[in-house]
Amino acid sequence: MGRQNTRPARRRGARFPAVVAGLLAAGLAVTGCGAGSGDSSSDRGFGGGGRTAPAAPDGGRTGTGAPQEGEQRSSPPAPDYLSTFALDVDTASYGYARRTLAEGRLPEPGTVRPEEFVNSFRPDYPRPADNGFSVTLDGARTGQDGWSLVRVGLATRGADRGAERPPAALTFVVDVSGSMDEPGRLDLVKESLGLLADRLREDDSIALVTFSAEAETRLPMTRVGAARGRIHEVVESLGTSSSTNVEAGVRTGYDVAVAGHRAGATNRVVLLSDALANTGATEAETILARIEEERREYGITLFGVGVGSEYGDAFMERLADRGDGQTTYVADSAQARKVFVDQLPTHVELRARDAKAQVAFDRRTVEKFRLVGYENRSVADEDFRDDRVDGGEIGAGHTVTALYAVKTRPGASGPVATATVRWLDPATRAPHERSGTVATGALTAGLWDEGHDSLQLTAISAYFADTLRGGDLPGDPGLRALANHAGAIAGRSGSAVVQELADAVRQAYGLMGPDEGGSEGPSREGELRSGDPYS
Repeated sequence: MGRQNTRPARRRGARFPAVVAGLLAAGLAVTGCGAGSGDSSSDRGFGGGGRTAPAAPDGGRTGTGAPQEGEQRSSPPAPDYLSTFALDVDTASYGYARRTLAEGRLPEPGTVRPEEFVNSFRPDYPRPADNGFSVTLDGARTGQDGWSLVRVGLATRGADRGAERPPAALTFVVDVSGSMDEPGRLDLVKESLGLLADRLREDDSIALVTFSAEAETRLPMTRVGAARGRIHEVVESLGTSSSTNVEAGVRTGYDVAVAGHRAGATNRVVLLSDALANTGATEAETILARIEEERREYGITLFGVGVGSEYGDAFMERLADRGDGQTTYVADSAQARKVFVDQLPTHVELRARDAKAQVAFDRRTVEKFRLVGYENRSVADEDFRDDRVDGGEIGAGHTVTALYAVKTRPGASGPVATATVRWLDPATRAPHERSGTVATGALTAGLWDEGHDSLQLTAISAYFADTLRGGDLPGDPGLRALANHAGAIAGRSGSAVVQELADAVRQAYGLMGPDEGGSEGPSREGELRSGDPYS
């Protein structure tokens, strides 16, 4: 059933750097990571002051208890000891940064979103047995003046192999403008669509719209079972021409998606583009208004797939955000296969709608805290349980990680934080919650001690992103050390994706110089073995 038109817009900050000149007028509005009211601390995004958070047993790590119907909740802490955000599984920022670094350039700081670096890796969190989330909290000391990193890990159950899922109605909106003629753009899109056409079920539906100066419907909404050959023919016939009218493509794509809307199906628009709009309504608000209208009325969400060495990251991210969807980035055939063969099916099989997280810190043990990233996913603390306010859409087998820098009070012991995730059931829209806790007893180990590969990988990706955007995350050991740590994990795990991270950090180190990690270049550690536990 469609969403009600009375639903208010998601209350989030915005961050739209000038990657696409003249495209977006809005600038970065950084919200405090502690959320809610102001902080007396001079550190940007650090919390302070407030009432006591709910208690947790000392040393506690995890929890999955959901509140029972009619259960009375304790009073929450003051806003400056709460952190609230919509869940995010986007990865485009990391993919584009890797592409940029491989070409010998540093990414623009405004295109770097740390949560997308962190969520490009999948820690082995426990999986729930039901359609909700598991909630796992852990952490370790950074070695800097009382600072620790605290990780909040959420995971959904994997895809149900052999079980029925709702059919998918996918409208692909493909950019065929002149800028897509570069190798690694339209050719990669065509390869990706060909892969997907062979993977969809017979009862799924697919439509295809192309756009350059104007938009054209190349295939109306069609059941896959009787049309695989026709789908391949249309995909193979795609060629480039003229300028980039994203507005025409999105408008026509949503027209086709609405006309082919299937009740009870997962209805999604998939935009494949370099997002470099130069004709039509290049002001984002015109396009965003249409996306939000159809999301509310029909529940049609947007999945953005970016390509190209020059890529309108901020624009694509904003489109997907307004469309209650996700973004990713592909630079080669291996990434295309991962997105369209491995990941897109999980976007079709939903586990949660409008998922939000709220982390309550205990002022008795916590002096300051900072959420790493998620600035443009911020939700007002009081809107956490307002189900009219949008959250994130999460599919089967997804993991979501949020990392906090937390400064504990000297000598304090006891509960540190309680994390609660709230979501709506995809079928019934009934709300559910689940919580977990962490206490000082879980923060005794050092971050770089042996046996903490999973947490170290999260920390490496977060510190890496923070460095690229000019941040000052406490405990940052520098790019040289980060590259060595990532190389060591890649050697132990045999993970190709971790080795890619190590290589990207080394490339950044080479471009930024010894001030970002020491006077000597980082060494390459470890030989890769079979298997890839982090992909």
